[in-house]
Amino acid sequence: MPLTTLTDSFKTLLLRGLLAGLIAGLLAGAVACTLGEPHVQAAINIEESAAAAEAPAADHHAGEVTTDPGAAEESAGHSHGDEEPLVRRTGQRAGLFLAIALAGLALGAIFAVVAHYARRFTALNGPLLAIAVAGCGWLAIEAVPFFKYPANPPAVGDPDTINERTLLWLASVILGLAAVAVYVGRALRNQQLVTLRVIGQVAAFLVVAAIGYIALPGINEVGEDFPATLLWEFRVSSLATQAMLGLALGLAFAFLTERAHRRVTR
Repeated sequence: MPLTTLTDSFKTLLLRGLLAGLIAGLLAGAVACTLGEPHVQAAINIEESAAAAEAPAADHHAGEVTTDPGAAEESAGHSHGDEEPLVRRTGQRAGLFLAIALAGLALGAIFAVVAHYARRFTALNGPLLAIAVAGCGWLAIEAVPFFKYPANPPAVGDPDTINERTLLWLASVILGLAAVAVYVGRALRNQQLVTLRVIGQVAAFLVVAAIGYIALPGINEVGEDFPATLLWEFRVSSLATQAMLGLALGLAFAFLTERAHRRVTR
């Protein structure tokens, strides 16, 4: 009996996707808390140190323009270093882990829907189909946007441009989906030579991604005084978290699919 998901109902695939997504979310959350959080804390320390250094200058300037001591105290009270965060760092770490776990659940549901329709257009068996869908999804949603607009730690980025940067990131996600769609479309074409088919797939993907990269504007709001090593390590940890989420989702779904069909065969 072939290991194919054609015999699985949509409900079965959805439950399997939710379970695989939860597993992937928990693993990715562990990676984010282990690798990413130290770099986030280091960036926050840099931001707070810069705010603390600016506070005396602001107080001195306030003393020059007014003689009211209450106004000077109010100006100093608004410095970033004196403000209490709405959520403490411990709560932020727990929230990060929970958010990634929930994101894994959502991606697992989307993964199941895509697998449900993708199985009608390919002869790949269940585990291979799961890995292929996970790889294409990671390329479209994570890899293509990341290499155009990589993640930045705290203290990097202008708050006034956050809406523009969010829209550009969404545009890069659409670009990734378009590039992967072209890649998959080329893969479904019947060609006698496998080598030519693979070359055509890769070339089509790269052409679409390159055109999108050229069309989308670049963003570079990293200050010259920000440590390059910290920026690099933060981005690598962010990419590792995303890679773990996609890899674990595909492998967990493939494992659950193979295990279910072996049980049915027995």
